[in-house]
Parts: sequence; C-alpha cells; structure tokens
Amino acid sequence: MRAHKLISALLLLSCTLHAAAQTPPQAPPVPPRHNLMPVPAAARFEAGRLAVDKSFTVAAAGHVDERLRAGIDRAVRRLEGRTVLELPRGLAADASRATLLVETRGPGRPVPSVEEDESYTLEISERQAALRAPTVVGALRGLETFLQLLEGDRAGFYLPAVRIDDRPRFRWRGLLVDIARHFQPMEVIKRNLDAMAAVKLNVLHWHLTEDQGFRVESKKFPRLHQLGSDGNFYTQEQVREVIRYAAERGIRVVPEFDLPGHATSWLVGHPELGSAPGPYQIERKPGIFEPTLDPTREEVYKFLDAFFGEMAALFPDAYMHIGGDENTGKQWDRNPQIQEFMKRRGLKDNHALQTYFNQRMLKILQKYGKRMMGWDEIFQPDLPKDVVIHSWRGTKALAEAARRGYDGVLSNGYYIDLIFPASAHYLNDPLPEGHGLSEAEARHVLGGEATMWAEWVTPETIDSRIWPRTAAIAERLWSPREVRDVEDMYRRLAVTSVRLEELGLMHERNQGMMLRRLAGGAYPPALETLASVVEPVKEYRRYQQRPQTMLSPLTGLVDAARPDAAGARSFTRRVDLMLSDAPRFALHFSTLRDTLTSWRDAGPTLEALADRAPALAEARPLARDLSAAGAIGLEALAYLSQGVAPTAEWRDSRLAALAEAAKPKAALEFPFMPALRELVVAAHEQAQLRGADAAEWRRRVRELANPPKPRPAAESH
Repeated sequence: MRAHKLISALLLLSCTLHAAAQTPPQAPPVPPRHNLMPVPAAARFEAGRLAVDKSFTVAAAGHVDERLRAGIDRAVRRLEGRTVLELPRGLAADASRATLLVETRGPGRPVPSVEEDESYTLEISERQAALRAPTVVGALRGLETFLQLLEGDRAGFYLPAVRIDDRPRFRWRGLLVDIARHFQPMEVIKRNLDAMAAVKLNVLHWHLTEDQGFRVESKKFPRLHQLGSDGNFYTQEQVREVIRYAAERGIRVVPEFDLPGHATSWLVGHPELGSAPGPYQIERKPGIFEPTLDPTREEVYKFLDAFFGEMAALFPDAYMHIGGDENTGKQWDRNPQIQEFMKRRGLKDNHALQTYFNQRMLKILQKYGKRMMGWDEIFQPDLPKDVVIHSWRGTKALAEAARRGYDGVLSNGYYIDLIFPASAHYLNDPLPEGHGLSEAEARHVLGGEATMWAEWVTPETIDSRIWPRTAAIAERLWSPREVRDVEDMYRRLAVTSVRLEELGLMHERNQGMMLRRLAGGAYPPALETLASVVEPVKEYRRYQQRPQTMLSPLTGLVDAARPDAAGARSFTRRVDLMLSDAPRFALHFSTLRDTLTSWRDAGPTLEALADRAPALAEARPLARDLSAAGAIGLEALAYLSQGVAPTAEWRDSRLAALAEAAKPKAALEFPFMPALRELVVAAHEQAQLRGADAAEWRRRVRELANPPKPRPAAESH
C-alpha cells in the first residue's frame, strides 16, 4: 500500500467519521478452524461433524485401568458442564455404537517418567470419534484435545471432523511452583495440576525449601518443619496425595530442596549445619541471604544422607533438584575452619568448594537411585554426565551443556513472576532456529519449565500470575517450532483462559473481588478501566518501589492488576492497525477515540472514589496519569483526522508528559505507553508520508517513538 492512499484517508476522515459510526463493523477475517492449545503436531480438518447430545457415550478398548476410567469420567463431567447435558455414567458396552472410543495398548510407565510415550491419534467422523494411544498418558492427552474441539451452533453441540496425529516436541514440560516464600494450600496445588494437564504440561517442579520456609514434614528431623515453617507445611501424607493426584493426570512431581545456599529455614531448627553459629530466624524479606550449609564437616553429610534417604522414599520420581544457586559464600569467607579445609584440599575458591559439595550430594542421591538436578551454577566440566542442568542463564548456556553431553531444561525466558507478556514467553524456544547443535546433542535439551517464584503471590493471586500465560509456554514446549503466530496465539489463549476456569482456577474471577474489596463495595467502571491497562512492574523492581515482607497483605491494586493487561494490549493492537490499515482508518479511529475518552474521563471519578476508599489512595497519581494520557492521545487523533501536522514543540512537550506518566507508581506501570508515543509521533510525521512507502513510514514512527533499549540482564532468582 503506497503512502498517498493513507494521506487520502487521513484528509477524508473528518467527513466520514459520522458515517463510519453508523455503519456496522466489517466482519473480521475467518479465524483458523480450531481453538486448540497446544496446537497438535499434525491436524487435518475435513467436512462433516459429530453431534454431541444427551446420547453421548464413551467406550474403552485394549488396556483399561482405573487411571483411564477416572480420566474419561473427568472429561465427561467437564463436557456436561459445557453442554448442560446429563450424560451417561460409566463406559458403554458396545464400542461400535459409542460416540467416543478410547483405545490404549498399555498402561505406560508404572511411575511417571521423562521417557513416557504421550503420543495419540484422534479421528473424528460423522459416525464416531476414535482416540488411540500406546499408553494411558497418551489417551489423557488426547482427551484434552477432544474437549478443546467442542463447538456449538443453532443445531447444537458438535465436534468437527478431523484427523490428528500428535506427540510432544519436548519430553520435559514443567511448571515450577515455589511454595516456600508464600505457602500455598493443597487446593491451590491441585487446581493448578488440573490446569497443567489441560494444556499438556507434565512436570510439577515443587520448590519446597527456601530462606523463608521449610515446607515438607520430616519424620527423622521434625525440627526442620516445626521451626522452619511457621506451621505451614505439607505432611508426608499430603505429599503422597499430591503425587497420586498428579500421576493420575500423567504429571511427574520433582521436588527441590535448595542447597547449600537459600538455607536459612534449614538452620532455624538445626544451626549446627550452618557455616556460622547462628541463631537463625526465618527470613521475612525477599532477596539473597548469607546462611549456608557448612560443606566441610562430615556430620553435615550424615544429616543430608538421612534426610534425602527419607525424601527419596517419599518422592518416587527419578529426579531430585538440589537448587545450588546464588550462594554468596560470605559465611565461608569468614569461617577459619572452612578456609583451612579449602587450603588443605587445594580448593582455590568458593566455586570449587561448592563443586566439592555438589559431588558429595551427587553420591548421596545416587545411593538412593536419584538423578541430581540443579541450576546453572552447579555445572562443571568434570561433573558426571547424569546430572541435569536447569538453566536460568539462557539458551547459550543450555546448548553448551548439551554439547558436553549433559541433559538440560530451560527456564530462562519462562520466568512468569517477572510479569512479561505471553508473547515474550511464546517466542522463546529451548532449541531456537539456528541453535547449532547436532541431532544427538539436541536430544540432551529435554524441554523447559515456567517458573512461579512466590515472593509476591498468595492463594488468591497465584493463579493470575501463572495463567493463562503458561498455556502459551505449554504450546511452545509441545507444538512444532513453526507454530509462532502471536496474534493467533492470543486469540486461542483467550478461549483457553475461559476453559481453565472450569477447573477451579481463580485467575479471571478474583480480580473483580479484589477491586470490590479495595473500593469497599461496588466500584465504578473507571476502576475497571484503570485495572485493564496497568500491570505490575516487571523484573525485580517491585520491592524497591513497594517494600513489603512475606507477612505483608498482598491485597493492593498491584496485586489485583494482572500481567499482559488486556485493555493495554487491545489499545496497542488498535493503534498498529490504524496506522497500517488506511482503508479502515475511520473504524480504528472511532474505537481509539472512545478508548482514549474513557481514559481522560476516568481521573476525576477515581479520585472521588479514593476519597472514600483509602485503600485506593495510591491510585491517585495513576488516575491523573491515565487522564493525561487520554487527553494527549485525543489531541494526536485530532491532528491525524484533520491531516494537519502539529509543531515539533507540541510533539516534544507531549512526549515529555508521557515520559513522566510512564514512570511507575505504586509498583504499577502503563504498558500502552509505546503505542501512545507512536500516535504522537505519527501526528507530527504526517508530512513525511507523501511519496514514502507506508511500511517504511510505519517503521520510522516506531523507531522515533520508541528507540531500542539495551537488553535486560539475564534473569536471576
């Protein structure tokens, strides 16, 4: 599209706005045929449909066990909930007449394993749906796809005719849940396991110990959980219950006991294990702290041998995570006995001493039949090859470990606690194109894990930090690399988010409850408008802007706000369409004008609300900034509609005002600011349109409005 067409649209806009407002919106392009997430490895849709009505039945053939029966029953109950149909209980006797036939060849691994075969085929015709899998776990994965295919129209509910051949791209697709900093009760763990199964994740990485809490019962060393947990811990029977619950859904449970640093909670009850005499208290703040186990004393290893023997019997998974990250080494530096030990052993620095500790831990875990797993810091060239490297540093570090023959799992780029949008996680790949690994080396990259570090989450907010963005990560780890359409991902993610609610997740519903609590009752639409366009600050800036402890109530506006704010993302998308889509400029303009007007008018309403709801007092500057942003956006739209370019002084003053408004307040920020700056720059740059290519002009506006910034440092935890 040449630039003169856009010029014409701009000049004619003032004459056509009223007509555009009276004309029904054009129908959007026909979306892809499915709302599947993750996208299957191969799917071929065909003509025809299979009706889903009250006669719906399920039959099973081949291997049938209690896990399969329970999985089918859960699927049918969810189908009932969506269709409002009462469906028959149990399995049908006549497989030929059943609506859905589930056929499996065997049970799969007796203990969930990284080697589990999760493949399946699903063929739906007008007569029957046939789900076939080599294992029960594969059948469970196929049942989730079956449920995602349900559609409806005036004729009723149905499943489209399709042939799906599906298998995961990566064997390790996990979610780390840190329950040590903020404890999460059993119902939180269970509902998130249900959600994990719905998007085909297969590893719960359970981060059980931290400076802020020791969260699992030890019968051999009860002071660990009695003194290190504030009474918030899982009994061993509860642990077994979670493991059973996960296994029924084809999910492994990998525990993490962080050592030798991040160890304060270990030392509250057992200061004799420490590198300094103590006493120790549970840490209440976020951050990295000094308490560290003493790796030079044999009694420490005797203790750890007994403890990990107990935990190895409790957790059946083949892998056990020892953390191994962020040890400051300061206690080691100040301990004369440790320094003397290092000198005798020829250990030149703390890194070498920690390597010594890791090697001792490896022998303990091997004794109990476990494979050791740890963060990047444990990686040493002489480390045995059966150790698994968990990378927070990135794909280069992961690839280097793979080249040397080590299995690895990627979490860099999947730190969902850092509040980045789903799109950023979605395009992050454990094996990006051009990774440079041979086929044999690439097999060492097992997959990835989303990481929910829990400094700032409670049972009422944790779901909103995990979901729905983790579904995008689940797709990256399951689907072919070529599945990368961000806009289509967001379309399907919105559908997936609603589906996840049926599993008891609180990510959608709790925001309204929290806003009502802040407002002291019903709240005006202006508060919802604000909540839809603000996000918590990203990375590790929250504590600097809003100092709180692990005992603070996490009930403020920053806690009610959600990552990937839908209103801000919609505005950004609409700006891009308006500046790129001249034929529909008027339609986009009208929508943006309404949005910006609501922003401008929200300020006075919100300030009045804060007068009677002190919990919202911190929203005052945000309300003023939102009003100012709306007013500036309306000015820019007016210039664009009139085809008149404002002065450079106007542009500079408005960009300066937006820079002030963009500064975080109350640990919240406006993610729409880059798009709003583009509107301001586009209004001023109108004169550059004549004779210029529209795509080149669009690129120029983006660069002028939002110059590239240095990449952030690698994530830490």
